[in-house]
Amino acid sequence: MVFLTGIRIAGTGRYVPPLTADNNDFAAFLDTNDEWIRSRTGIVTRHISDGEPSWHMGLEASRQALEAAGIAPEQLGLIIDTTITPDYSTPATACVIQRELGAVNAMAFDVNSACTGFVCGLDMAARYLATDPALSYVLVVSNENLSRVVDYTDRSSCILFGDGAGACVLERRQGLYSAYMAADGTGASSLYANGNRRTCRFATGEHTYPEDTDPRGDFLRQDGKAVYRFATEAMPRAVQQVLDQAGLGTEDIDLLIPHQANLRIIETAAKKLKFPMDKIMVNLEKYGNTSSASIPIALDEAVRSGRLRRGQRVCLVGFGAGLTLGAVLFEY
Repeated sequence: MVFLTGIRIAGTGRYVPPLTADNNDFAAFLDTNDEWIRSRTGIVTRHISDGEPSWHMGLEASRQALEAAGIAPEQLGLIIDTTITPDYSTPATACVIQRELGAVNAMAFDVNSACTGFVCGLDMAARYLATDPALSYVLVVSNENLSRVVDYTDRSSCILFGDGAGACVLERRQGLYSAYMAADGTGASSLYANGNRRTCRFATGEHTYPEDTDPRGDFLRQDGKAVYRFATEAMPRAVQQVLDQAGLGTEDIDLLIPHQANLRIIETAAKKLKFPMDKIMVNLEKYGNTSSASIPIALDEAVRSGRLRRGQRVCLVGFGAGLTLGAVLFEY
């Protein structure tokens, strides 16, 4: 899908909890070490929530994005939140952030596309902006409290994840915008975390909760090999799709910002694309995998460091549980 009406990122922001855990902290209670984690993932440290709600992290990132955009909360017409670790089943996290911001004129809802969430949210925002002339600004915010669902006895997964939030304010602009979204539900069991599994058979009068046969069953579970195979295929496929739709080549991308899952995944996908690593934003060594928050955190860091400048073409690409994948290409 290519729009003649594109998007402009008016402002970005990010927030990470002050508490950090480096690889040696994990080695203190797991059979692992710093070299083992670095060589397999590229991760050195990650930020861990010390009780901050998901909405609070998203709120702080959103305030930064609004400040950078130079707009008041009342100017927002829509808030899209992409968390997979909400504080409540209902209301939507976006509604809590709307309240705290004082964005009284904004509609608000949540999206769950796991690590692809920010890309999906941004694409939804682009579609709203393209079809609603009364809409001026959209806030897309991703906030993840993955420490809530990580099993810290599982060495293969717990070392990967961190907490944090990223946000951006979008507005309408004429120009390049290409997007590709896809899903493969046959791989849903490759990466999952159980939700509320309680059942209540009201019709038969059995109003009891069954025993949980797996005391750790609500933690995040993943088939590492299956996820790796999917990710190393999904990332180059999604990027190539948006390029083909726009009639461009990899040489036309100034900066590629992928989901920060694992350095090996990014390097393997880059080789398949024949895309140089020096044009890829990688910051997972500082944050680990923050699911849907990883791309907007990296985006904000790229903007504030001057690595991404006005007029440059940027491609954002995500892949994750679902299984889902998506990419967007536009001019910053």
